[in-house]
Amino acid sequence: MVEKEEAGGGISEEEAAQYDRQIRLWGLEAQKRLRASRVLLVGMKGLGAEIAKNLILAGVKGLTMLDHEQVLPEDPGAQFLIRTGCVGRNRAEASLERAQNLNPMVDVKVDTEDIEKKPESFFTEFDAVCLTCCSRDAMVKIDQICHKNSIKFFTGDVFGYHGYTFANLGEHEFVEEKTKVAKASQGVEDGPDTKRAKLDSSETTMVKKKVINCSLAEARILDTSQDQARASSTPSLGEYFGLRVLVLLKFRTDKGRDPSCDTYGEDSELLLQIRNDVLDSLGVSPDLLPEDFVRYCFSEMAPVCAVVGGILAQEIVKALSQRDPPHNNFFFFDGMKGSGIVECLGPK
Repeated sequence: MVEKEEAGGGISEEEAAQYDRQIRLWGLEAQKRLRASRVLLVGMKGLGAEIAKNLILAGVKGLTMLDHEQVLPEDPGAQFLIRTGCVGRNRAEASLERAQNLNPMVDVKVDTEDIEKKPESFFTEFDAVCLTCCSRDAMVKIDQICHKNSIKFFTGDVFGYHGYTFANLGEHEFVEEKTKVAKASQGVEDGPDTKRAKLDSSETTMVKKKVINCSLAEARILDTSQDQARASSTPSLGEYFGLRVLVLLKFRTDKGRDPSCDTYGEDSELLLQIRNDVLDSLGVSPDLLPEDFVRYCFSEMAPVCAVVGGILAQEIVKALSQRDPPHNNFFFFDGMKGSGIVECLGPK
């Protein structure tokens, strides 16, 4: 992992002015840790643009945007960093100018190589790695590399109205601000209950905590190691949303792309077939995942990218600044209902 030699140093007046609100929110030490961190962001579609924007504005030291694909005609619909007329250009290069203009104090770079061809040594240049638009095999492989090298790992995607994030921080220490519990002063007007403990909102203390995350390979959707009766039982809400992600990632693995509006009929049939195969392998009734879910899996919806990108960037900021408890370990967002849940889906 990158040595944070600058984390203990001071910040300039320009930086203090730029990040004043953030310093007031999470403190100078947290901002200094963030300022000393380098992040690799893979996949510059709509979700990647939202993540990049939030990390650049938050004030990381450096952000490398990696994408080997070209801009497609539908990309600008959710990818606001790409100017019109850039179809056919590399997606990361087409995003660079607007990304740099967001915050000149952040070192924003571009890499146009395929992430799956990168050696392990490449990832050790970063403090956090965030993957979007990647195959599940690539996610698992890079997660293992990050875990081995104590690099914070994140991944997420948006498929139409569906979005998710996953984080593996390894063994992660952080501080959380807690309101102090104080004894209320006794007074006649309060009666005999004045001796009970009360929260004094004017005083807080910082509490050190630690979490240990599982790897992506260990993360489960349904616990298929149990008997058939257990696998056939009703899954949790997180497992229910996870099934959607499982089907969509398998589609990406099988087809080498995401569901496309241009091949809606063909892709809908394949999604349903994958759904049937996945649920059958888990011993779960197909009724668990209604057929109409495939109608909402196409393209990137800009509002969904904004929500999921905001959550994912927030988790990266919390991890790098070592401030506040992280999500453990999945976040699922349902754009149709406008709601999301956090659930730990790991080994039991």
